Amino acid sequence: MAQTNIRKIDQLLAEYGTSHQNPTNKAIHWLCVPIIFLSIVGLIYSIPAGPIAFLHPYLGPFANWASFVLAIILFYYYALSPPLALGMFLFASFCLFICNLITLISPIPLAVICILLFIIAWIFQFYGHKIEGKKPSFMKDLQFLLIGPAWLMHFLYKKFGFSY
Repeated sequence: MAQTNIRKIDQLLAEYGTSHQNPTNKAIHWLCVPIIFLSIVGLIYSIPAGPIAFLHPYLGPFANWASFVLAIILFYYYALSPPLALGMFLFASFCLFICNLITLISPIPLAVICILLFIIAWIFQFYGHKIEGKKPSFMKDLQFLLIGPAWLMHFLYKKFGFSY
């Protein structure tokens, strides 16, 4: 009997995709998943650097907890798929850039903006799942909170002909 080797990333993306079939739910996810990712990065970015502040002369505004946490998350993505991890690195870097920009130009604190974005995006996410008629995947397994952004990234990879 032939054994099929299915990569873990393919299994996770397929399982995540089962509760994201409805076109409206998918459209909501294309908008809200990146906003939620950005808002979480921003909330972590807002935590005072404290013990990692000594890195500021070397890393500048990237000496923050968000950079530290994202580095760990990127190892997770790398373990699943090195090419996909590269795309997630680029998106995470963009999120860090946006957070830094907001802290420089906005009169409203980054944390306040991120809390509002987080709440609004999750309201839409749950509405999308109500339309779908299925619970969000993370209610079964928390790692699906990280698979959501990778699921979107894998569609971009497919569109541009990149393997993941």
